[in-house]
Amino acid sequence: MGGHELVLQFILQLVLILFAIKLAGHISVRLGQPSVLGKIVIGIILGPAVLGWVQDTDVMDVFSQIGVLLLMFLAGLETDLKDLNSNMKAAVLIAVGGVIAPIGMTYGLAQLFDFTTPEAIFLGLLLSATSVSISVQTLRELGWLNTKEGSALLGAAVLDDIIVVILIAIAMSFFGTGAGSDVSIGLLIGKKVLFFVVLLLASRWLVPLFIKLFSMFKVTQVVLTAGLIIAFGFAFFAESLGVAGIIGTFFAGIAIGQTKYKEEIEHKVDPIANSLFVPFFFVSIGLAVSFDGIGDQVWFLVLFTVISILSKMIGCGLGAKVSGFNTRSSLGIGSGMVSRGEVALILAAMGLESGLLHPEYYTSAIIVVILTTVVTPPLLKVFFGTRKEKQVDTGIAM
Repeated sequence: MGGHELVLQFILQLVLILFAIKLAGHISVRLGQPSVLGKIVIGIILGPAVLGWVQDTDVMDVFSQIGVLLLMFLAGLETDLKDLNSNMKAAVLIAVGGVIAPIGMTYGLAQLFDFTTPEAIFLGLLLSATSVSISVQTLRELGWLNTKEGSALLGAAVLDDIIVVILIAIAMSFFGTGAGSDVSIGLLIGKKVLFFVVLLLASRWLVPLFIKLFSMFKVTQVVLTAGLIIAFGFAFFAESLGVAGIIGTFFAGIAIGQTKYKEEIEHKVDPIANSLFVPFFFVSIGLAVSFDGIGDQVWFLVLFTVISILSKMIGCGLGAKVSGFNTRSSLGIGSGMVSRGEVALILAAMGLESGLLHPEYYTSAIIVVILTTVVTPPLLKVFFGTRKEKQVDTGIAM
């Protein structure tokens, strides 16, 4: 297929995805669910698992990655730093509970399926990961993002990511037979520390100065461009030091949120993100689903999906309860940590490559991850509901 044909094919998929994602989001809202649920489900329907109209391509992946980076950038812009700091104790307890419970419960269940000890430990770590991207979009819709619960959940998700990545590296250094088995734990932790030190200094001094100087350029949309340069620059720096890019853009948003340019950048990034790039992120989740050859693994799917949901709700919920949240808020926070999303998908690929995730269970593990992502929006709606007074400000992003 020539270059021109590839471009035409992508444009057709672009039209299909943008139309389908908005329609599905609208239907989901009309049925009383967050629009995010419809967006994820339509991705599964359009992808190889059902209709096969949309395929996973390099361009699709790039648009998807930009979408999730911008999604977390917006979350950072909307985050109140004082609330985030005041809820840091809760975030630590939630994150620790959200790692310990899945590891323990998954390890015990894995023994029933004759997993080796290294495989059982890795699967536990895989299901300890949290991808808060889906929760962020749902909380924005429900009006709960910029609340005490939302701040604790975001802080816990950041800490969860760091803890799991370090534990995965330790597991690979002990058990791995492929990529990552020669990881230096000291070097890994050193990179994380370096990332946050540079992040703190850049956020305090470099970010405001850069936007101020860049805004003097006599060209169009300089402030928006400056914000995007900072967001993607932070993402690149994060990835280069072994931290998820979404953590980089999240903190870029927080840094810009402390400047006078916050409102302008937020109002201009939101239409770009939600009208073009974020839809590709939701559809890309469904593209990973395949139902080939899983008929013999129904019990694996059912049991591990249930454990994946309960372990986060119990572990994170207890952490939230201990830190002072009421029962309903604790369960809501636990629900927000259920989605494993793209973080777990990346870890699954690493596990397959390193020999710590058995190839026979790779597809089923991916489907478990997808199912945790699908159930997260309805769970958040059940426990949090919609804050009517916030709906005017955030609207329903479809």
